[in-house]
Amino acid sequence: MHSTVLKRLSFAFLFLICATTQRLAQADPSFEVYGFAMLDYIQDFNRVNPAWEATLRPSRIPTTEGLYGSDGQAIVSARQSRLGVQATLPTEKGDVYTKFEFDLFGVGVDEGQTTIRLRHAYGQFGPILAGQTNSLFMDGDIFPNTIDYWGPSGMVFYRTPQLRWTQGSDKTKFSLGIEVPGTDVDTGQIRNLDPALGSSIKGDEKYPDFTAQLRRNGGWGHVQAAGILRYLGYDTPGAVDNEPNGNETGWGLDLTSVVNVRKKDALRVGVVFGEGIASYMNDGGMDLAPKGSTSTMISAAAVPLVGVSAYYDLWWSDKFSSSIGYSFTQVDNTDFQAGDAFHLGQYASANLLYYPTKNVFYGAEYLFGRREDNNGKSGQDQRIQFSAHYKFSSKDFSNN
Repeated sequence: MHSTVLKRLSFAFLFLICATTQRLAQADPSFEVYGFAMLDYIQDFNRVNPAWEATLRPSRIPTTEGLYGSDGQAIVSARQSRLGVQATLPTEKGDVYTKFEFDLFGVGVDEGQTTIRLRHAYGQFGPILAGQTNSLFMDGDIFPNTIDYWGPSGMVFYRTPQLRWTQGSDKTKFSLGIEVPGTDVDTGQIRNLDPALGSSIKGDEKYPDFTAQLRRNGGWGHVQAAGILRYLGYDTPGAVDNEPNGNETGWGLDLTSVVNVRKKDALRVGVVFGEGIASYMNDGGMDLAPKGSTSTMISAAAVPLVGVSAYYDLWWSDKFSSSIGYSFTQVDNTDFQAGDAFHLGQYASANLLYYPTKNVFYGAEYLFGRREDNNGKSGQDQRIQFSAHYKFSSKDFSNN
């Protein structure tokens, strides 16, 4: 049944794109090279996974004392530095917009390295956007004015290749998208019963993720509602009939808002909940996990999750600003997950930034993170980060 529904959604979405045209207002051609150089000095009072020491992710905090060595580390990093280009080209049928951007914060197989990490690579013409950028399930505007790289754990934050269709005005927009699938499978206690089987079960991505977003903008700020529907498959490559295998349905709803309080001050809040959506979260959780009372009754479940983020960005003057807030991600663990499975991640921070001149700021930030596992064990990390940020744009050198 899941397969039939997803196939129909795929065909309906592609038909919608092919049937829709929209002419954009003509604009002057533009091309911009932009970015910034940034240095972080972090004094960590506890420890995190060394590959992630240049930022604070609660899921990377150990719950076993001494796992990564004794407490206290000094970290100096330039990984946040960024470079990008963007261009707008007018044509007789509308404007073509293109963006390409990367930073130096290695993740995945490059985690812990200072290397190129793609952020954006997409183009847009009329109502159609294609390439890699922020997921429609995400609201990047609720990301606070922090200097820590990763940021609040309890918000949706995911950049992914996608095909997107958008209609509406500057005040109200509605978008639909298909995005690259990816199933994070936690095999739980299966690894203890059969290590070979536990390491062989993999995610099976037969259909894309479907996303939708409705956004209302105004002088007061904005409010946004986004949803996602996912096919969460799994199988066992190399096994007879690839068993065990199967699929579950993942879904989620992300409600966010930015409220402009006074001048440049803003309240940035979001609540997200669903099942099997951890891949889209900024930190913590898993999409699928085993459930069952005995080894002969094990099945897969889309893991329920809730995330909350609330921050206030305050401008003391044109030269000084602060950001303070709290965020968490919590999953409802299944009964067949291991004791050390992620259960709860908490994140809090407060900073003071100084802007001595255009395109430059210096800042200090206090950060607190805490992780709790399925078995109740917990660990925490506290750190202070000092950063220097130097921004540039080719537009700053224009004679216009």
